[in-house]
Amino acid sequence: MTAEPETRLRAERAGTKRGVLRLYLGAAPGVGKTFAMLNEGRRRHERGTDVVVGFVETHGRARTAEQIGDLEVTPRRSIEHRDATFEEMDVDAVLRRRPELALVDEFAHSNVPGSRNDKRWQDIEALLDAGIDVISTVNIQHLESLNDVVERITGIKQRETVPDRVARQADQIELVDMAPEALRRRMAHGNIYAADKVDAALGNYFRPGNLSALRELALLWVADRVDDSLAEYRERHGITKPWETRERVVVALSGAPAGFHLIRRAARIAQRANGELIGVHVIDGSGLASGPGDVGDDGVAAQRQLLEELDGEYRRVSGNDIGAALVEAARAENATQIVLGATNRSRWHEIVNGSVINRVVRLSGPIDVHVISERPDEGPGSGSDDAEPGERRLPSMKPVLTPLSPRRQAWGWAITAAGLPLLTLLFANARDTFGLTSVLLLYLILAMVVALVGGVLPASAAVIGGTLLANWYFTPPFYEFTIHAGGGHGGRARRPGRPQPAPGGPGAGGSRGPRRTGRLAHRSRLVVGDARPGARHVRVPLGLVAATRPGALERCGRIGRRPTAGTRRSRRRP
Repeated sequence: MTAEPETRLRAERAGTKRGVLRLYLGAAPGVGKTFAMLNEGRRRHERGTDVVVGFVETHGRARTAEQIGDLEVTPRRSIEHRDATFEEMDVDAVLRRRPELALVDEFAHSNVPGSRNDKRWQDIEALLDAGIDVISTVNIQHLESLNDVVERITGIKQRETVPDRVARQADQIELVDMAPEALRRRMAHGNIYAADKVDAALGNYFRPGNLSALRELALLWVADRVDDSLAEYRERHGITKPWETRERVVVALSGAPAGFHLIRRAARIAQRANGELIGVHVIDGSGLASGPGDVGDDGVAAQRQLLEELDGEYRRVSGNDIGAALVEAARAENATQIVLGATNRSRWHEIVNGSVINRVVRLSGPIDVHVISERPDEGPGSGSDDAEPGERRLPSMKPVLTPLSPRRQAWGWAITAAGLPLLTLLFANARDTFGLTSVLLLYLILAMVVALVGGVLPASAAVIGGTLLANWYFTPPFYEFTIHAGGGHGGRARRPGRPQPAPGGPGAGGSRGPRRTGRLAHRSRLVVGDARPGARHVRVPLGLVAATRPGALERCGRIGRRPTAGTRRSRRRP
């Protein structure tokens, strides 16, 4: 004897003993839900499954009653209410019988007061909790979320409804479909209602337009339920690659004026493919992202409104990598296409900061990527409404100087205002330990950090401020903005015990000075000191002396070494 698939499914459920619920969903009465339920019950009974009929409503249809056949039927419970006797399902009798499968018709039925539960779906919940599998039926008009829609279509308000969450929790949902023309023929032949009700039904509830609309509602509801099951299956099995079961177009939203054209273009792509349109806005996840009220929020809000007008859905995700976050959102939506706007940034900007488009193309995998030429003059607020035809305007410097949000620029100014004084205080008292090159490098690193966080303006202020502070505190003479003084007598280095050469004499910066400087360039350090006896001599780099004062290199040559005989002879030449 072969076990039924539903029985195996119940055995595979991680240790739970709850029964399996299967629903037959129909668009209208008469499509064959009860007939299909009884047919399935007989098929399982023939295979050895213990099946009982908990409750079935044949509505006087002979062919439906014939399907009961030799199935065991649980006696109904009679309940007195307002001087009338009603029959309901005897839940306790079914629980005592404990079959493997119970057939219970009319999932959304309201029980007579005095019954065990108010709703029949609550009776079915009791059977499922006891480990009994249940097959039931329901029409699309009885779902709570569609009750008002069905009322607008048919003009009839349904009193008996079932919450959508209860119906969606069914393990299996099967649509019993029938074309409107076929259903109307069944009605005309008397297979649904009695002969005296046929004309009224065909002229009201069973009109072709009503049946087509109800059929579409049923198909869409089941398709949505299938999407949920598919998403759950993909997540459970770790499947990330998109399955092209339905076209889903993801369009990137940035708040820029050209985004309005991009949304309309993506909507046309989705409409031609009979797919869904989803707009994704990626915000910075570094903690320095623009908050509410910052630049671009108004543009995103307007684009979201346009997206909803075009029957699209809006998603907002966070991530440091815009391209990776966009592709991840598209995969989560099982999207088949991504629509991006062509960038108008310079090639240098793409080299330094990277290209979002290239990043998306590399990560998209099987997802198609469309790069659309942007038209910023089509969006509201683009600023082109007052431009004359053919008028060419100068490009604005605002996007270059302040491309970031005010919050990030404020962070840049704060780092500049705090970093410059801290670095100056840290190294001002250690000038002998840290050279000027190290200090300038640290000021440069601070300016780079400010540029990354706050943009051009704060970084420019950091560069200018660092240059002035390095000149004032770390460049001799200290506490002045003068790098070198003129060729004054007091600033010259003189060899101890040797008189100062006369102006215009040998070694005083004449025409022979550059050649002597070249001859002395190979010396790395020279002894420079005061001419007074007992003065302290300091060994300094030759390049620093040459760069500080004109002619100092030549004088250092005279001080640092003794002149040879050849040198003395060359000096005596006229």
